Amino acid sequence: MDSSSDAHSRNKCAACYRQFNRMEHLVEHMRASHHSPHEPRCGVCGKHCRSLDALRDHLGFGASLPPKPACARAFAAQGCPLCLAVFPSAGSLRAHSPTCHLSRAPVPSMPMPRTPVGGAVALGCKMVGAGNDGTLDVCARVCVIDEHEAIVYEKFVRPLLPVTHYRYETTGIRPEHLRDALAVKMVQRQVEDILLNGEQPWKVRSSRGAARLLVGHGLEHDLDALGMDYPAYLKRDTAVYPPLMKTSARLMSNSLRFLTQSCLGYDIQTGHQHPYEDCVAAMRLYKKMRAMRHGRPNNVGDGDGCAAKPFPTWRQRELERMSPEELLSMSKPDYHCWCLDN
Repeated sequence: MDSSSDAHSRNKCAACYRQFNRMEHLVEHMRASHHSPHEPRCGVCGKHCRSLDALRDHLGFGASLPPKPACARAFAAQGCPLCLAVFPSAGSLRAHSPTCHLSRAPVPSMPMPRTPVGGAVALGCKMVGAGNDGTLDVCARVCVIDEHEAIVYEKFVRPLLPVTHYRYETTGIRPEHLRDALAVKMVQRQVEDILLNGEQPWKVRSSRGAARLLVGHGLEHDLDALGMDYPAYLKRDTAVYPPLMKTSARLMSNSLRFLTQSCLGYDIQTGHQHPYEDCVAAMRLYKKMRAMRHGRPNNVGDGDGCAAKPFPTWRQRELERMSPEELLSMSKPDYHCWCLDN
């Protein structure tokens, strides 16, 4: 009985606590899981979770899976439902709550565009419909804000294709708004100038220089609508950031509305929607994830994920002699954690 218990303990993942019958199976799990200090972790038992959704389930704050009872009890007593941290006392939780629970940012009535402050800007677009049935998305309004939520750029956009559905109920956009609007090509150049910040486009492909990080939700959709491209390593997309994605065998995106409500504590996209509030929500999510203190793993270097393979097949026998903790110390994330932007 004791030897069996020791074997199970030796073959237990030090991150997610899954148990394996054979050490070689644990090694294969570590190859595939990409556990790292950057994963969301339970503040009670320390278990690593792939996403915040998975951590909510573990803490009994989600609805997909049964929680771990001990962790759920501790979280119910002294846990923050937004950041999912567990605090040592009810008093410390009360002191923390106002900093975590944010309020909806009012749209400036007379925005005064200014030079961006900080190393990141957020982009948001509102689409109207083109095509015979009005289902083809074309950009009709664009907004760019800086890290302090000040508007850097905000314009109506005249699409290349005729608009067949203004989607007024959600966009608030009427034909007169687009009649004298800038052409999408002009808007593209102006937004690109803000992002490049004086750098040459060819240079940004391999070296950031002064170019800005671009934050948003569903950035590919917005950039496509503007006819733009931007290097992947400079994009910070809340729709495809693993800790913010849905819990499933295959990660899927959560909506910006859900993420804002569950992580920031307020509602967006009600009534006529201004792209400013989408920009603000995405920027707040980015800054919240960037502020996480995971530490810098010794084996990650500049934090660019799994550029090298930490568990090569030729080291199999050596790996099988290691402890679960040693294997975890070697493991690399498969994404760039935003905490490394600091």
